[in-house]
Amino acid sequence: MAKSKSIYICSECGFESAKWYGKCPGCGQWNCMNEEFREAAAPKNSGTSAVHSLNSPIAINEISTDEEARYHTGLSELDRVLGGGIVKGSLILISGEPGIGKSTILLQICEYLGRSLKILYVSGEESSRQIKLRAARLGVQSENLYILTETDVQCVIEQMRAHKPDLVMIDSIQTMNYTDLNSSPGSVTQVRECTNAYMRAAKSLEIPTILVGHVNKDGAIAGPKVLEHIVDAVLYFEGDRQMSYRILRAVKNRYGSTNEIGVFDMDDHGLHQVDNPSLALLSGRPKNVSGTCVTSILEGSRPILAEIQGLATTTGFGNPRRMSTGFDYNRMSLLLAVLEKRAGFYFSNLDAYVNVVGGLRLDEPAADLAVAMSLVSSLKDIPVSDDAIVFGEIGLAGEIRSVTHAEARISEAERLGFTKCILPYHNLKQLHSKPKDIQLIGVKNVREAFEASSGS
Repeated sequence: MAKSKSIYICSECGFESAKWYGKCPGCGQWNCMNEEFREAAAPKNSGTSAVHSLNSPIAINEISTDEEARYHTGLSELDRVLGGGIVKGSLILISGEPGIGKSTILLQICEYLGRSLKILYVSGEESSRQIKLRAARLGVQSENLYILTETDVQCVIEQMRAHKPDLVMIDSIQTMNYTDLNSSPGSVTQVRECTNAYMRAAKSLEIPTILVGHVNKDGAIAGPKVLEHIVDAVLYFEGDRQMSYRILRAVKNRYGSTNEIGVFDMDDHGLHQVDNPSLALLSGRPKNVSGTCVTSILEGSRPILAEIQGLATTTGFGNPRRMSTGFDYNRMSLLLAVLEKRAGFYFSNLDAYVNVVGGLRLDEPAADLAVAMSLVSSLKDIPVSDDAIVFGEIGLAGEIRSVTHAEARISEAERLGFTKCILPYHNLKQLHSKPKDIQLIGVKNVREAFEASSGS
């Protein structure tokens, strides 16, 4: 009989060690090494044994993709993030903060998918009665939706083989338990082996499976990093629970682009897709007020208009304070240095704050010019024109550098009624066709951009 072996596994990164460490050598986190017991491998037979291969290589030209089909979820925003829908046999992981809407969106799409598909919803956190009450609140009454409250992975897979559903939802992977392992549910080993078991079942039975994953205190997906490598797609919910807007972003997608996002609005009746995110994010924008500027960012193939607010005020401390919400703090510090050195706008003795309205996070360099314009507008107390949109990247020499997909950004601004667009000079020269209903102003440096945007 094989003896059990004691090892220590990091709950953050999955690092394994024969002895305990206070600080994980793999990821550097403290107090995350948990003891687990693993059965030692049985000794192999010294005799030779024949190796039987069940699969043989196939030429790639002989593989047919004609039968590939996607299940549409009924939410165009979710289909956009998935790359067109749910692929048969795929394994999808949806993660996010507690209460942000992971279980809600899964239960909502059951109403549409249940019209033609048989769905198995496996819950390890809620009872069947609790799920029924939540489904009634969301208006889900599909007769093809089956609820299973089970945490044993082997039992769930047996039910999948017996009932052969068209779609399986697991809520959540951290509650699942593999009985052959001695570790507790939610541990690194359990999460990895449970995910592997669902992956093998999804591929062999051609049943798409959606997993719900929790996050740790740092916002990363709980469990080993290999969890994200096993699945085919990783979707992440972003947004503040105190705000109504939710952004669904694809971190990984083997069947589509990872640049697309879906925008949803949360209320008492669940998640509702926002077909026009630009209009929703700009609602309530103040008029003729200094320190606010609108920019156009690109999320995948979709241009979105976002409002950036800046505030510069006299500091009450020895060192001025800097704060940024929705925009990279280090990038903000760089822009303040460029504004002082290259443009003559001094923020050395002023507190500076930047906020992106609506819970968006701007990682694109095209938002640099709008951030700078909002800060300079607050510094001079001169409003940026309400009908102006600004985008462009700022270099360390104070120059405005060109950005990609300028025509798509301009078209979105024109569609929402903006009549003036401040853009890099090189982008203006490269445009193939110029719109008639919006004035295009090409700028080469920050001071030119402020003069053009404020109308001074």
